[in-house]
Amino acid sequence: MLVCVVLLLVTLCAQGGNGEDIQRPGHVSVVIVGGTGDLAKKYLWQGFFQLYVNHVSSGNTFSFYAGGLSPPEKANPVFFEILKAVTCPKDVSQEHCALLKEQFLRLSAYRQLKTLEEYQDLSKHIEVRLQQEGLTEAGRLVYLSVPAFAYADIAEKINSSLRPADGAWLRVVLEKPFGHDFRSAQVLASQLESSLKDQEMYRIDHYLGKQVVAKILPFRMENKKSLDPIWNKHHIERVEIVLKETLDVKGRIPFYDQYGVIRDVLQNHLTEVMTLLTMRLPMNLSSIEEVLQNKLQILDSLLPIGKNQAVIGQYQAYKTQVQQELNMTKDHFSITPTFAAVLAHIDEAQYDGVPILLISGKMLDERVGYARILFKNDIFCLQNHNSIHCKPKQIVFHFGHGSLQYPAILVSKNLFKPVLKDSDWKEVTEHKDISVLGLPVSDYYVHTPVEQREAYSELISHIFAGRKDNFISSENLLASWEMWTPLLSSIATTFPRIYPGGAENGDLLDVHLKGKEISYHSKVVMISNNPMADMAADGFQVLQGKFRGTEMVSAWAEELVERLATDLQEAAEEAVREGGVFHLALSGGSSPLALFHRLALHHFTFPWRDTHVWMVDERCVPITEHQSNFRNLHDHLLQHVRIPYYNIHPMPVQVSQRLCVEEDGGAVLYERDIKKLVNGSSFHFVLLGVGFDAHTASLFPGSKIDQHGESLVALTESLTKPHQRMSLTFSAINRARRVALLAMGKSKHEMITQLSRVKDNPEKWPVTGVKPSGGRLVWYLDYDALLG
Repeated sequence: MLVCVVLLLVTLCAQGGNGEDIQRPGHVSVVIVGGTGDLAKKYLWQGFFQLYVNHVSSGNTFSFYAGGLSPPEKANPVFFEILKAVTCPKDVSQEHCALLKEQFLRLSAYRQLKTLEEYQDLSKHIEVRLQQEGLTEAGRLVYLSVPAFAYADIAEKINSSLRPADGAWLRVVLEKPFGHDFRSAQVLASQLESSLKDQEMYRIDHYLGKQVVAKILPFRMENKKSLDPIWNKHHIERVEIVLKETLDVKGRIPFYDQYGVIRDVLQNHLTEVMTLLTMRLPMNLSSIEEVLQNKLQILDSLLPIGKNQAVIGQYQAYKTQVQQELNMTKDHFSITPTFAAVLAHIDEAQYDGVPILLISGKMLDERVGYARILFKNDIFCLQNHNSIHCKPKQIVFHFGHGSLQYPAILVSKNLFKPVLKDSDWKEVTEHKDISVLGLPVSDYYVHTPVEQREAYSELISHIFAGRKDNFISSENLLASWEMWTPLLSSIATTFPRIYPGGAENGDLLDVHLKGKEISYHSKVVMISNNPMADMAADGFQVLQGKFRGTEMVSAWAEELVERLATDLQEAAEEAVREGGVFHLALSGGSSPLALFHRLALHHFTFPWRDTHVWMVDERCVPITEHQSNFRNLHDHLLQHVRIPYYNIHPMPVQVSQRLCVEEDGGAVLYERDIKKLVNGSSFHFVLLGVGFDAHTASLFPGSKIDQHGESLVALTESLTKPHQRMSLTFSAINRARRVALLAMGKSKHEMITQLSRVKDNPEKWPVTGVKPSGGRLVWYLDYDALLG
């Protein structure tokens, strides 16, 4: 029989993130699905025992259930061994601890939870016990310590059978991973929302429960006066967020080999720390909404992260471990990374040019986690090089372990003396003879928590109180995946650098930053006996040939964009050498976006000051709207490069506060500008895309192309919204010195196949009308578009 300890009737007032919910005392049922698993054994039951100890006199009563797939006779011995291992806080006497553990044991039970009926039986069991004990139900806390693929099914069972009666709360805790890319996270979020309300879901990232991580925003707020003048690009040299581990992933291979280090650590833990360090400080730290919006703003401001912003590695023994645990043959190999270093940049004036390094790996030289803000030091010591003024200026948020061994916030003494108003923190004045990131610990002001608390225990107490400020929202999650998914796609076939592990790694994993790119510092030649590796390397060659009788360049998407960007820069430099100016006309649509990113991130010597940018076509919408081609061009390229504003020529689709009205003469105005500024109205380079219906620019099948005559600019009609467009005509396009036609993706394969067979017919296949009279036409087709 379930024994419920009757406690003092003291009201527990636990406010939610906005201070709007009052939690009344009553009976709380805790269910850990996956309650005998590794995570539950290591952290969860200890966390819930800590919760029980903290609230044993709060007016609440509890019952605890471990749910699992095994039958009770098999699981019970394992479960009670786990419970016997929980420990009391240091301030609890041995006698009192023994009593608390005995009570906790009697309040806990194992339940098989496999079918809907078993969930229904548990709910009935809880209701019967409540009636027998005469208790009011406060709520039910269900912790899903199971693989993410089971979430949707379990959430449905909880919704249909385990919900408490009206007036009691339901809180469902979800462990990472929350999907493996943007699309899967989106699908999972949608599935969960069909069963659970947003306020009922607690997506847990245990890093947010670490005391130092939770202290980042309060520290920045408390030291605002000292930090505001230096928390910017003029003073910050770089930001490092590092999690080093000495262990391998033996025993976790079936999970780890699907996810790898980026999904396991960088996409969640390190990204969260990065947002806390760089987000705009909220007016009110307790406002969940404001904190979330400021985090989202940072994620939205990150420059795209691709193959050139990451290096990956894999420890040497991983291959053998994969073969053993996945029961694979000796010739099986995996390219899952166990180490990654990623370089990020924030596209905001405050952090312009500041490198942000996110690094994590298994089998490294030490176990340590930290975030370091390294500041520029403009003092030069002529004689006393050991003077504190010449040492590194830095703030270190030390999560734990390492040489220091305890969590702490360290501020170098040549920076400022920090203020910590929280009585839960204390200053450390007696130091061991150790160094932290290049400085003796005595050269820092060091603050540490008065009482060290485990992250899961902290977060469990927040869940119980209904506080959501240290949990991941759906918007936050999707924004993070949107940032990481392109990188994961770009390195999906990349072979990681093999490293031996531990101290033997030496300088093998040291990285070199050059502009906005990252690479390994030491160049090593890896000899592979794997034929797949050679095939992969050969597969990335850029091929040249013919398509429709003219030049064609083909490669995988990333290499194709690199080649196009290089060709474009060469054309620009040649035009500037010859005539001092380069006239470039760019298309709208999604095809050129990867090129825009490439130019912004890698082509720092592009002659933008001598370049005039024109539009090939434009939708008839205000240029401030997201549908505008110019808005896309501005957001993805122009705002990232140093180009004079008077060299930028958006199409005048809005004249006299009207959109694309023929009598307003917008097309005539644009043509007049072209004739005035472009020698012979001949652009040096025109970039065109190809639509699914073979349209190019905004020249669509069935358009009366002949009616454009010698006009350079015309108003056209599209079958899709917005219908009205403004476009360069074939007369303008075919005067160009060079025209590039870009088509990428499997969705373009059918159209490219058709074009390879048809004759010129611009009325039906507008792109066949692109025939530069005195210039050069080159097709840029990625392998997906060309080969399908």
